[in-house]
Parts: sequence; C-alpha cells; structure tokens
Amino acid sequence: MSKAAVLDASRPDFDQVIQDITDYVMNYDVTQSQEAMETARYCWMDTIGCGLFALKYPACTKMLGPIVPGAGMDNGSRVPGTSYELDPVRAAWNIGAMVRWLDFNDTWLAAEWGHPSDNLGAILALADYQSRSRVAKGEAPLTMKDVLVAMVQAHEVQGVIALENCFNRVGLDHVMLVRIASAAGAARMLGCNRDEICTAVSHAWLDGSSLRTYRHAPNTGSRKSWAAGDASSRGLFLALMAQRGEMGYPSAITAKTWGFQDVSFKGNELVFNQPYETYVMENILFKISFPAEFHAQTAVEAAITLHDTMLSMDKTVDDIQTITLETQESGDRIINKTGKLDNPADRDHCLQYMVAVGLLKGRLNAEDYEDDVASDVRIDQLRDKMTVKENERFTREYLEADKRAIGNAIHITFTDGRTINESVDYPVGHRRRRDEGIPLLKEKFERYVRGRISQKNSEEILSICSTQESFEQLSVNDMMDLFVI
Repeated sequence: MSKAAVLDASRPDFDQVIQDITDYVMNYDVTQSQEAMETARYCWMDTIGCGLFALKYPACTKMLGPIVPGAGMDNGSRVPGTSYELDPVRAAWNIGAMVRWLDFNDTWLAAEWGHPSDNLGAILALADYQSRSRVAKGEAPLTMKDVLVAMVQAHEVQGVIALENCFNRVGLDHVMLVRIASAAGAARMLGCNRDEICTAVSHAWLDGSSLRTYRHAPNTGSRKSWAAGDASSRGLFLALMAQRGEMGYPSAITAKTWGFQDVSFKGNELVFNQPYETYVMENILFKISFPAEFHAQTAVEAAITLHDTMLSMDKTVDDIQTITLETQESGDRIINKTGKLDNPADRDHCLQYMVAVGLLKGRLNAEDYEDDVASDVRIDQLRDKMTVKENERFTREYLEADKRAIGNAIHITFTDGRTINESVDYPVGHRRRRDEGIPLLKEKFERYVRGRISQKNSEEILSICSTQESFEQLSVNDMMDLFVI
C-alpha cells in the first residue's frame, strides 16, 4: 500500500480556515468601522478610476467584451466606461482586468503581496446584475453601501491571509487570494447559507493556482494585468456553483497528501495571527503618484526629488558615475532586474527602469513603459550604473504591524566625486500620509472620470462620490447607468 494512501473515507468538518472565512463574511458587521467604510468609498473611486484610465490602451481594450463576439446578455452586468452588458462572470473578468491593467490600483504588502481591490470585479458585476434583476421584479436594488461592505470584507479576507503566509516563496501568485476572497464575498451576496459559503471557499482553495513566473524575469508579461480579473470571475463562478447545490470539499486545505498545504504549500501549515475585522481596508495602500509596482513607489518618489536636485546643481544624468539603490528584501526579490526588458509589463516590474525614468524625466506615468519611451538609450545607460542591495531596516520595518513601511533610498555619485542622497520610508498612498494622499486621490479619480465619461454624467458622478451619505444611498444600477458610454 502506498504511503500516500488515506484509508478513512469519513468526511471531516470543514477546515477551520474555511469556517473562519465563512463566519466572518456572514456575521461580522464591518459598518461599525466608519474609517473602513469611508476608506472603502475612496478605494471604490480609485479602483474605478484606474479602470477607466486603462481603457485608453488598446492592449487592454482588445481583451474586453464577451469571450466570443456577440455573446452579450440583455440586462446583464455593465462594464464601466464601455457599452458592454455581459453575464456576471464575464463582466467580473472585464472589470477585474481593466482595474488591474496599469498596476495602479491599491496594494497590500505583508508576507504576501496583492491588490485587494481586484475583488471589485466580482463584487460590482454581481451587484449590478442583482440590482437590475430585482428592479425588473419590482424589488429594491442593492445600494452602493452594499458594495462597500463587500469590499471591506474582501479586502480583509485577502489581506489577513497574506499577513503571515507567503505564497510567492513557493511560486504561487497572489491572485489565488483574490479567488478565495471573491468566492466568499460573492457567496454571501448571493444569500448562500453557511454550508454553501464553506463550499464555495473550499472550491477556491481546491483550484490549481497561477504560477508567479508571469510576473518575473524572464517571463514577465501582460497576463499579470488580467490575472486578477480571471481570479475574481472564477471566485464568482464558484459561488454560483455552490448556490446551485454543488458539494464542498471539507479538508481541501489540510487533507494529507492531496490537500492544498501538502500539494501547493510545500507541506507548510497556514498561519494566522489576528481575526478578520476591518484592519486591511483601514490600512490599505493607495497608488496615487505612480503606476508602479508598490515596492518601488518610494524609490520613484526619491528619484523625482533627486531629478530636481540635479537641476538645481546644474547636473544631468550624464554626470552620474554610480547609483546605489537600497530597498526591502521583497523589493530586491521582485523587481531587481537586469538585462533587456521586453514589454511594458517587464518595465513596470523593474526597479532600475522606474528609477531611471524618474531621474531622467522627473516623472513616471503609464506612457513611460511603452516602447517609444523605453527606446531612449539613456534609460539603459542609467540602469547599467545601478547597484541594488537590501537595507535591513527597510526589511524589518516593512513587516512591523505598526509601521508597514516601504522604504527605498537612492545614493548618487557624480563623476566629480560629489554625492547626493534621498530616502523615503512611506509613500504618499500610505495610511501615515492619508491627509496628504486623499486630496490627490480625488484629483486622480476626477481626471480619469472626465477623460472617459460625458460631462453631464461626470458632474453627477463626482457630486455623488463627494459625500459618504450620497454615495451609500445610491442604487448600484443607477450608479452603473452613469458609467455607460
């Protein structure tokens, strides 16, 4: 008999991890945290704004719409900034892909990294479909408050799992956490009972997970821009399957030999050090200044400051002899990259490229990852002058719960021997810089709304989003009406 054999066929109770997620989405009142609900409104604005901005790029828009031409759905879920009406699962894919396309939506950094607003694909698609269906039956639709509640819960599930469990170290991509959070949240929104929600969550853990190789050299590519949409739509699909009565798999995580921990997590046990509440949304990190992998946000901020310093010194990048970049261990592992960069996705995950553009141009925007900018030979010349090393303090404070810093430092030596330095611990989108960041977030949202939506609808959207009360009271279907073009 094989050592791998498990003879006892008695079905156990659902894994505690699965039960904890289920009990949280069913029972915990996230509205008791005003900070979480208000932050969720800003998060919704930022996420939708990022999606609207992404629609400028053909590489994104060519991926959207029905999976085959003509396969739309009358009175289905709308995709903001488009005319698409799709079945909710496909709409979730569309919304998730567009909000993630430019790597400009919010970020959570812990033992695992990720972008909890990726779950808005499933949440918003399902909420719009449910609202339109209810209105057609003469029933009250969901409100945007319902969307915010689902967002806070999804952020919390994804983020708390990520606090102590590092999936990237075993080669798994963080979008698996989107699938889990979306499955749990969608099942709750569908009105599933406890067993059904546990079932949906068990399926989410059961699925094979994406390999991280599409985020790393030498395979970095555009899949990292639609992978979250794929995961969010999958979570919704699994929730719908559970609602139909599909059976669950109680020990999907812990089953000897065949479960997630033994198969995909190298035999390690999942670890949790705090309950699910509202911590993640309250501490979420916004990408306000730059569409850049978040471990590089402070590095780019430092680079732009040094660009201005060089101008004041009458120095140019040609005067630079060496550049030393200090970063966290995570940044060193993810975005320290040498050699030829193949595409925009490759470039926005290269610390040296982003710093080089900041030093050279005093900016970093989405267009700076495109081929015409990347063809500037000075960028690679600057990259060749760079050395990257880990700063132990940055690594330590990155993991400290009361700090969650994302420090980077740049040290430049010029050919005449003079030096300049700049270090930034907390990016503008960090909780410690909320007062500074929120006005900029609002400006970012307004810019992208006005860039895609009609003037009349833009004014109405901005007015509704300006207060918590007006936002929460609006029906989901009425909000989505405003984003149809």
